[in-house]
Amino acid sequence: MSTATQAAPRPRMRGPLGQAWRRFTANRAAVAGGITLSAIVLLALLAPLIAPTGPNDQAFLARSLAPPSAEHWFGVDDLGRDFFTRILYGARISLAIGFLAAFGAVLIGIPLGAAAGYFGGWTDWAVMRTVELFSVVPPLLAALLLGAAFGGGVVTIVVVAGLFGWVQVCLLVRAQVKSLKEKEFIRAARALGATPGYVLRRHLVPNAVSPIIVGFVLAIPLAMMLEASLSFLGVGVPPPTPSWGQMINTGINFMYFYWHMAVFPTAALGITVLATSLFGDGLRDALDPSLKGV
Repeated sequence: MSTATQAAPRPRMRGPLGQAWRRFTANRAAVAGGITLSAIVLLALLAPLIAPTGPNDQAFLARSLAPPSAEHWFGVDDLGRDFFTRILYGARISLAIGFLAAFGAVLIGIPLGAAAGYFGGWTDWAVMRTVELFSVVPPLLAALLLGAAFGGGVVTIVVVAGLFGWVQVCLLVRAQVKSLKEKEFIRAARALGATPGYVLRRHLVPNAVSPIIVGFVLAIPLAMMLEASLSFLGVGVPPPTPSWGQMINTGINFMYFYWHMAVFPTAALGITVLATSLFGDGLRDALDPSLKGV
């Protein structure tokens, strides 16, 4: 008597990571954002291998302002530089500023959020009033003031973006620490004589990795938009270093007759910011759905 053999079921990821992965992959917008962002990062890293010329090489002066073609995918700018090359290298600048500013935001937001969530009382009150202060001050205005006082450039943009990007990280970490500090393992650690610093360092902050990652990703598009705004106003990344905001500023003067000068940098910035935001929102909902709306 023959028996039908059944195919063994495919193993499924179990545990919190498996559940988070299933929630994330179920969010099509987040998956699309992650794939798009990964492609943009890869193009930026491979720019020296992909680009036909250097970002500042005026190799096509005779074809200045030429429209997109098979030879120049995004056309040529007013100074005879390949515009596709400039877009690729502009991605490097925007992404570098975004990641550096997000790293600074995490360094500020983690200790403040952890202290506010764990100690409560006056500590929480002081941190939340600081959060409110930074929430009402426009980061663009602060960046303009700092740029006028100390000069523009990448450092100024990263500092301002980090100073204002920590708010979201702080709120996420605060919410996570407040929800964890009354758990049994935290009570046991305190009963055994663990100091607040030890509890935060060894137990609470490591268990708040999910909101930290989310806060890091969500801080990136804010920094990129700030860089583009400042470069558009002429106090951001100084020329001839390629910057999307700087290209948009230049392209507006030519947009009625040479549309590619404004359309391509605007589209590159919009797609990158949208992809990063969708990816960050998807991570937030996947890693901890309770954080939604915090």
